Amino acid sequence: MIPFIDIHAINARFEKSFKNQFQDFLDSGYYVLGNQVSAFESRFADYCETQYCIGVGNGLDALRLILEGYKVLDRLKPGDEVIVASNTYIATIIAIKQAGLKPVLVEVENQTFNFDISALKQAISPSTKAIMPVHLYGQIAPMEAIYSISKSHDLLIIEDAAQAHGATHTNGKRAGNLGHAAGFSFYPTKNLGALGDAGAVTTSDASLATAIKKLRNYGSSSKYVNEFLGVNSRLDEIQASFLSVKLPVLDSDNSERRDIARAYIKGIANPKVVLPAYDGSKNHVFHLFVVQVATRDHFQDYLKNKGIGTLIHYPIPPHHQQALKEFATLQFPVSEKIHQQVISLPMSPVMTQAQIEKVINVVNAY
Repeated sequence: MIPFIDIHAINARFEKSFKNQFQDFLDSGYYVLGNQVSAFESRFADYCETQYCIGVGNGLDALRLILEGYKVLDRLKPGDEVIVASNTYIATIIAIKQAGLKPVLVEVENQTFNFDISALKQAISPSTKAIMPVHLYGQIAPMEAIYSISKSHDLLIIEDAAQAHGATHTNGKRAGNLGHAAGFSFYPTKNLGALGDAGAVTTSDASLATAIKKLRNYGSSSKYVNEFLGVNSRLDEIQASFLSVKLPVLDSDNSERRDIARAYIKGIANPKVVLPAYDGSKNHVFHLFVVQVATRDHFQDYLKNKGIGTLIHYPIPPHHQQALKEFATLQFPVSEKIHQQVISLPMSPVMTQAQIEKVINVVNAY
């Protein structure tokens, strides 16, 4: 069986270091917002080439706290509109709603799974105050067009970079440094994954960073002094230490993922299987390798019977979710078709050549 992703094998490479880090953590006697969190924040800010990184509990909180931070700074107010892609994972939209803002869903482009720029332009209203591009599946959104729109309408750009750790734009900047602020998830399956829930905000806005540091810790500026109604969303000290161990190999792991993607794209030649768009650059880190198949359910069963694990990202579009029933009357034909046809093939930096070749051969035989 070729697993969709072998988390154990990915983390086994670091087992000795993890054990050493855990022992240091136990010996320190300091378990919340200690030196390990500060060290990772510094390292990840340097990696993303931003001035600040603020560790938080998870990726959802990262996005929400950015929005809450801009409310504290009077850049956003309740009811303001935030434009987001209609095919994103629901957490992106939840973050906007939890912050008391209004998500405005727009159609996407079929091959890149990112914003349809013409639809984005049409969605802008006097209430629009921010764009939240999602670098879905690891591919950077069309940032040049987003920059132009943002500048024309004085809009904030808040990246959902939860799947794009290390992706590099043609301008040389990494995901996390392509807007005013960015939210990351370090869920265990991510390209940079913790061994539990974890997240972070990156930004070069000093005022925003200061606000988020307070908001993540009950709105506290110092012990028992609370300026805002904050939350409890702090990056765990032990998870920060594990992330620091894994960060130095992120670029090489991403390179492995791109090599696998190139092998898939070169080797898969089945007219029933639509391959993702990829220009060969570092703008894609292939958190997921997503193809489209009209007979998706049959295809997934076929792969399962051949010993190949798959997942679907995602089976239900956000506007068809019961939790977002206020969007149920909206229609996004491209997004809806994507959700009906997408399926993710095995992808991880520890796949063997034999596994890669088997996936290609089995897909071609469908």
